[in-house]
Amino acid sequence: MVKVRKTSKPPPDGWDLIEPTLDEIEAKMREAELAPHEGKRKVETLWPIFKIHHQKSRFIYDLYYKRKTISKELYDYCLKQSLGDKNLIAQWKKQGYENLCCLRCIQPRDTNFNKKCICRVPKEKLEEGKVVECVHCGCRGCSG
Repeated sequence: MVKVRKTSKPPPDGWDLIEPTLDEIEAKMREAELAPHEGKRKVETLWPIFKIHHQKSRFIYDLYYKRKTISKELYDYCLKQSLGDKNLIAQWKKQGYENLCCLRCIQPRDTNFNKKCICRVPKEKLEEGKVVECVHCGCRGCSG
């Protein structure tokens, strides 16, 4: 069951349709948090959590902006309950950031040369055969 903060209002209409999927994603998140991390680098232990967080936010974003199957009230309710990352969703609405993997990849302070993350470089501009993997979230290229 997805953790919903106690409020005086019940969830909006349509909540019962998306709740099972959110429960599944939440179960995956718990498994990722409890997964053993022996033999992994320190940064690699958080990659599955980042991916599941991205999946949950993308699910809510797609339902509202792409498929238009949930109401504005339900969308706002999900963001208010912190079921989706509102800052990440705000970036997805901007041109060039539609496939952004995480917010750390666009923060210049987290990189060596105060630039964007390597996963933000278009694949055409990289060397042929070079495998790119973000150290923040494990993304293999989200710039398209």
